[in-house]
Amino acid sequence: MTVRLPFLLSLLFFTSAALAQTRLSFNEDSINQILYKYVDDEDPGLAVGIVKDGEIIYEHYIGYANLPHKVKVNDSTRFNIASTSKQFTALLLLQLSMDGKLDLEEDIRKYLPKLYPKVKSEIKIRHLINHTSGIRDYVFLYEMKNKPWWKQVGKGNKDVLRLLELQEELMFSPGTAYAYSNSNYIIMAQLISEVTGERFHDYSERWFKSLGMNETAFLKKYMAVIPNKADPYSDWGSADWLQFPMVTKFYADGSLYTTLKDQLLFEIAVQHAEKEGNELLLAGQQPIPNSEIKSYGFGVELDKRTGRNAIFHAGSTGSYNCQLDRFPTEALSIFIMTNNGKIICQHVADDIANLLLPGVEKTTEAYNKRYYEKRTTTSKPKIIGQYVSPEETLIQVSKQDGKIYWQRFDSNPFELTPEGNESYYFADQPSWKVVFYEEEMVLYESNGKTKTYMRSNEQTPTISDFAAFEGKYYSSELDMHVILKGKNEKQLEMQVSNAEGEIYEVKAINRNVLTASGYIIQVKRDQFDRPIDVLITLNERAKNNRFKKQTNLIFQPKIPIDNGSVQVSTIGSKDGETSDILLTKNLPNGNEVWSKRLGGSSYDKASSIMQLEDGYLIIGSTSSFGNGNYDLYAIKVDREGKLMWENTFGRFDNEYGNSTEKTSDGYLLKGTIQQCSSKDVLSRTCKTNVWFVYIDKNGKEIRNEILEEVSLN
Repeated sequence: MTVRLPFLLSLLFFTSAALAQTRLSFNEDSINQILYKYVDDEDPGLAVGIVKDGEIIYEHYIGYANLPHKVKVNDSTRFNIASTSKQFTALLLLQLSMDGKLDLEEDIRKYLPKLYPKVKSEIKIRHLINHTSGIRDYVFLYEMKNKPWWKQVGKGNKDVLRLLELQEELMFSPGTAYAYSNSNYIIMAQLISEVTGERFHDYSERWFKSLGMNETAFLKKYMAVIPNKADPYSDWGSADWLQFPMVTKFYADGSLYTTLKDQLLFEIAVQHAEKEGNELLLAGQQPIPNSEIKSYGFGVELDKRTGRNAIFHAGSTGSYNCQLDRFPTEALSIFIMTNNGKIICQHVADDIANLLLPGVEKTTEAYNKRYYEKRTTTSKPKIIGQYVSPEETLIQVSKQDGKIYWQRFDSNPFELTPEGNESYYFADQPSWKVVFYEEEMVLYESNGKTKTYMRSNEQTPTISDFAAFEGKYYSSELDMHVILKGKNEKQLEMQVSNAEGEIYEVKAINRNVLTASGYIIQVKRDQFDRPIDVLITLNERAKNNRFKKQTNLIFQPKIPIDNGSVQVSTIGSKDGETSDILLTKNLPNGNEVWSKRLGGSSYDKASSIMQLEDGYLIIGSTSSFGNGNYDLYAIKVDREGKLMWENTFGRFDNEYGNSTEKTSDGYLLKGTIQQCSSKDVLSRTCKTNVWFVYIDKNGKEIRNEILEEVSLN
């Protein structure tokens, strides 16, 4: 696909420099004063440059590139600009598209077939560029494995690709959401190599030299000697400067070493792009064609900065930090980079922008029109409770000491201040409004953006739920496991295989969401309501990692009752040739009060028990009664275990009962049914499907339905 720039649309973000030429009234001392608020001459360094109307109007260097040898930062000093380099990787890919060598609408598996073979949705190249692919960020996959990226000595892009080749699922369907992920740009580098037939480093270096950026290159080796490199330092709250260890060789998502001179040359080229007809640089400042989101383009963000339309990006890795701000309407670019871990370059850039462009009108609050609509309800909506977004982000709204709090379960609570008519605002961020409706909570931002959360009706977990949570869960994608273990009847602990010795207390938010020491754990259930997987999130950029349950895949053989419990189990005969169902009532200490033996003369098995108003309903399977080998078996007994009725359901082949639940007119029995091509056991083929049998309160079948094929563990 050849990308052609729609020049009229370009005016939205890139006004002609000829129209934008406005004189700036400033002196260098005023900017110098800003810089010295953040750093002094004896600190690790800072480099700041400003380009206006295609000319460098300010360039300044402070501090040291190397502290031990007192090497000053100057125009030859090379900094690592981290994620600010993503724009260059994106432009390399865009150039290949414009040259007709690839299509941004193509699926990445055309070039990299080992990635995500089980994902049916298209993962388009453009999804990588603006982080809408759903691919998890390798930085936080390493965190999940308890292997922080910055400790992975000698690790590089090939290691990331091997890690991603183990991934079977995405965080979301491509194009449906945004989640910043460095993995996207690691894959993009490999795509460029596949398409060009060249090493990414060779191809990118030649491209930089074509722009006159002769001192700009991506990192090749983690121990490489980089001429005039600024070493990264931070004090981590102590009195001494410490050097940050840079021991990895990841590139294309970051790790671009460059000088301020080279970056200002590039900013001049961007500001001259329309005059010189440079379609690549012009298109690189626009939203990606056909993209579902417009706020992130070709390695840059497209939004507002200090109240103005801007094209910008931040970068941070180790103790390196960087900020690029372009204000196209004003034909102004600000570029800042540092090797000082105490400096956030974004703050420095904001101060400079406000100094140079003070006349901008403050952005007026313009909420989504629904915020202003009159809210009339037949009843006062509930406020306290849990709410969930379409992306399954869970919010708890609680009341403590007369105050209302809003909390994501991976962050601290925020106080909500009432302003009337079920509307609140964040005490620390008054421009954010929260409005409660009958079944939803809507977060309104002053820029018109909204986020809707639906009220969750999830139940509080029971003692049986806590027992069912227990077990070992394994992730083949991360080659690690977690163990959920009962501390008592309503308390769990979690152990993680790569954090041996650590035991985390688990908090049950509801029946399907748990938290533990920063982990968010979503419980996934099978058709029989058993926990079979958990989706674990440590960071939103690598969320919902699936861990499959390997042990304790039980149904519900035990239920709590007043002053004890009732339990069903399967016991064999003395000669081992038959089995019966054993029903026992037990005291809280486990001692047996009474027991009843149920079943017939052959094999009978129990899976679950449910308490009723006048007794208990047991579900299992039997070969003592019924039509075939095994039939689904339901038994009702009274509170003392006396049989009230029993019934079987099934055909010639095997049917098994697993669990049960109440319905408006009786009960739903959940089990499996075997369907075979013939009765010849030697030649037939069989499959097992989920089977639902609806019965009335007297055990008579009302109807049944066969659902999808299932593989039971």
